[in-house]
Amino acid sequence: MNSLNANLTTINLTSRALKYQDGILSILDQQLLPLEKTWIVIRDPEQMISVIQTLKVRGAPLIGVAAALSLADWFKNTKPTRTAFLAMAKKMREARPTAINLMNAVDRMTQVPETEIVSMAFQLFAEDVRLCEEMSLCASQKIADGDGVLTHCNTGGLATVGIGTALGAISKAWEQKKQIHVYVDETRPLLQGARLTAWELDQMKIPHTLICDNMAGYLMSQGKIQKAFVGTDRIAMNGDFANKVGTYSVAVLCHFHKIPFYVVAPSTTVDKNCLSGKDIPIEERKPFEVRGVEGSFGSVQWAPETSPVYNPAFDVTPVELVTGIIIDDEYFSNKDLRNGSLKQRFF
Repeated sequence: MNSLNANLTTINLTSRALKYQDGILSILDQQLLPLEKTWIVIRDPEQMISVIQTLKVRGAPLIGVAAALSLADWFKNTKPTRTAFLAMAKKMREARPTAINLMNAVDRMTQVPETEIVSMAFQLFAEDVRLCEEMSLCASQKIADGDGVLTHCNTGGLATVGIGTALGAISKAWEQKKQIHVYVDETRPLLQGARLTAWELDQMKIPHTLICDNMAGYLMSQGKIQKAFVGTDRIAMNGDFANKVGTYSVAVLCHFHKIPFYVVAPSTTVDKNCLSGKDIPIEERKPFEVRGVEGSFGSVQWAPETSPVYNPAFDVTPVELVTGIIIDDEYFSNKDLRNGSLKQRFF
C-alpha cells in the first residue's frame, strides 16, 4: 500500500462515469445524458458532495468509490489534520442517507492509518470492478436464451466503476450469445431508465425496448417478460432491500404473474446493522422533481406550483417478494434468505 501511495502520478483509473488520470478526478455529469456527454473536474470533497446530492454522480457503488477518491485526492493535495479529515469524511458520509455503499466506503477510508488513505481509495475502485465481474457472471446464469428481461432504474457502468450489477448480468448474458430482449422501465420521476439504461444498452447494441413504468404489468400478462433483474442501495439482514422507487411495484407484479424477481448487488451494499427494511432510511427529494422535469434540454413544469408532492427516492421491497439475491459470487434463494443466510454470511 505504501508503494502505491508513493507512485500516484503513474496511476490512472477509468470507468464509464469516473476517471482519475494524471492526478485529476473527473466524473461524467449524468444529469446531461443522453444528449450531452460532459466531464466535471472535482476539485475538493465539498464539490463532490454537491454533485452526489444533485445526482450528477449516482448509483450506490459508484457514489462510494467517487466519495473515497475525492477524500483521498483532497488528503494527498492538502494534507489536512486528522481532525479535519474526519470532519470532512463525516460530511461526505451524510451526503445521501439511503445508499449504504457511501457509508461503507467512507468508513473504510477513516479506519486506516494516514499512510494508507490514498491506497484505500484505489483499493475500493479495484474491488468494485472485481465484484461487478463476479456478481454479473453469477447472475447471468439465471438468464436463459430467449428471455425477455425487465429492469428498473440504472444498474450498469454508470452506477458502478465496473460493468454494473443487474445490467452487468444482462450484458454478460448477451456476451454469452443468449438472445435476450431487455424491457427498460423509464423510472419516474428522474427517468434514469430512459436517460441512462437505454443509453447504455444502445452503446452495447443489446436489443431493448423502453416502456413507461405503468406498462410492465401489461407486458407480463402478454408473456413478454420472463425475468426481472434490479439493483439495490441497501440490503437488510433479513433480505428486505431498498432500491429506486417503483421497485416494490415491479416485485408485486412479478409475484402475481409468477415471474422470477432477482436482486444483484456487491457485498458493499449489505448493511450488517440493519435488521429489516423497516430500519432503512428513505431519502425524500425536492418537489420540483415530480412537478416537472429539468435537463440539458431545459425545463418543463406540468403540475401547479401549489400542489403538494410526496417524493421518496427509494422504496423497500420485502423479502417475501424476492426470488433470490446475488451478492458477489453467491446466490441466496428466498429460502436461504428467510433461513438467515445473510446473517451467517456476514457475521
